[in-house]
Amino acid sequence: MRVHAYAAPAAAEPLAPTIIERRDVGPNDVLIEVEYAGICHSDIHTVNGDWGPQPYPLVPGHEIVGIVTEVGAAVTRHQVGDRVGVGCMVNACGECANCRKGDEQYCLDGMVPTYGGVDRDGTITQGGYSTHVVVDADFVLSVPEGLDPAAAAPLLCAGITTYSPLRRWGAGPGKKVAVVGLGGLGHMAVKIAHAMGAEVTVLSQSLKKQEDGLRLGADHYHATGDPDTFERLAGRFDLIVNTVSAVIDLDAYLGLLAVDGTLVNVGAPGEPLSLNVFSLIGARRSYAGSMIGGIAETQEMLNFCAEHGIGADIELIPADRINEAYQRVLASDVRYRFVIDTATLG
Repeated sequence: MRVHAYAAPAAAEPLAPTIIERRDVGPNDVLIEVEYAGICHSDIHTVNGDWGPQPYPLVPGHEIVGIVTEVGAAVTRHQVGDRVGVGCMVNACGECANCRKGDEQYCLDGMVPTYGGVDRDGTITQGGYSTHVVVDADFVLSVPEGLDPAAAAPLLCAGITTYSPLRRWGAGPGKKVAVVGLGGLGHMAVKIAHAMGAEVTVLSQSLKKQEDGLRLGADHYHATGDPDTFERLAGRFDLIVNTVSAVIDLDAYLGLLAVDGTLVNVGAPGEPLSLNVFSLIGARRSYAGSMIGGIAETQEMLNFCAEHGIGADIELIPADRINEAYQRVLASDVRYRFVIDTATLG
């Protein structure tokens, strides 16, 4: 099946309209007519080659919402007409210890990313900046009624990336949670942590987004550019979720944790981070990392967001503004997620 898409022809080159071939619908496949595709900072890193060589031409996009238009003979979970979503992975071995526990994102055989990966049939996966996509039914999520479909698209990456560590490290009533950075990931972390019942603080370089942070659900907002901040907040938090993809002073942030507190990195800086081990052992603190969630947890996140009326704050754009959107993301000129109206791809 030939479909319209936008692809990066080579590293650091502007994306351009193209035609790609989608595989035939197999027994366990679902054909999805894509309605909306979110733009993630990871898309930009990947197509620019920041994270290594890529199989160009490459169609990015792993925040996909659309309508099922065809299902394979063995598919029972989804029906034609259902609104569904696809996130950061489209396959895994299904047999290793991690897959059996519902942690397909950590598949020991390597999960298959939604774009730029080798699928089980040997083809290169192409993402959601396209009119249609064919995905194994086991990796297709149900988008609950009540969620705005355009605002739901970023939940498939930004939503689960922040929901998973907040849930795992017990964000909830009585817990003090700090979110480092108020961007695409950070604004979702604030919304979700607030809905979980935690006391939420935003830690940002300046106060320029303070009004937004409080509107999104933060109880407090502090500028990390003020050196007094780290003294005043020392030992305050049970959990810190670091959403920024830049080098930070880990020792300074670890000092903000209470005894048994945890700092979790979900941002992916391109350079190594370092810390002094005494920042950990001085108060039995932990430093951790987290990457999206499994399929069951992602569905749980979507249901949670529907129950609490949570969607991303988005700017909806036509496909011919993708390259402009990339430049604006790099300039931090978006509040807080671009979403492509894929009806403009044809």
